[in-house]
Amino acid sequence: MRLKSSNRDHLLADDLVTEQAEQVAGAFEDLLRERAELELREEHADARPVPVELAQLLARVVETVAKGGAVTIETMPSELTTTAAAGMLGISRPTLMKMVDRGEVPAHKVGSHTRLRTDDVLAAKRRRLDEQRRAFEALRQMDEELGLD
Repeated sequence: MRLKSSNRDHLLADDLVTEQAEQVAGAFEDLLRERAELELREEHADARPVPVELAQLLARVVETVAKGGAVTIETMPSELTTTAAAGMLGISRPTLMKMVDRGEVPAHKVGSHTRLRTDDVLAAKRRRLDEQRRAFEALRQMDEELGLD
């Protein structure tokens, strides 16, 4: 067996699997760039299309294995508590609540408790990372202009 299960939660890829991942990683990139369909084929059965989102996940796994990296896949609930959402964003709960109050992150009430959709929290996380990258790039640009680099 090429994928070895060290326990029920961990699969270890050996050198052959890593080599095979290297060989197909480019095909996955092309497939996703062109928004082509990925299909599963079984002997004597019709091909079944793989949803784009799942194909993207599989492509990332193959790419990471090809590079010799580790992959952890977790499922997430559709809704988060404010504490969990703040943890995902790397901020305090009071800071998150200020963002909710300003409308930066959508939230809703379940009884007296505030809940946030996981998709909204992940989108906010991407926005924060994009803002941080832009700010860093602006600082780098300033350094270059001032000759401080």
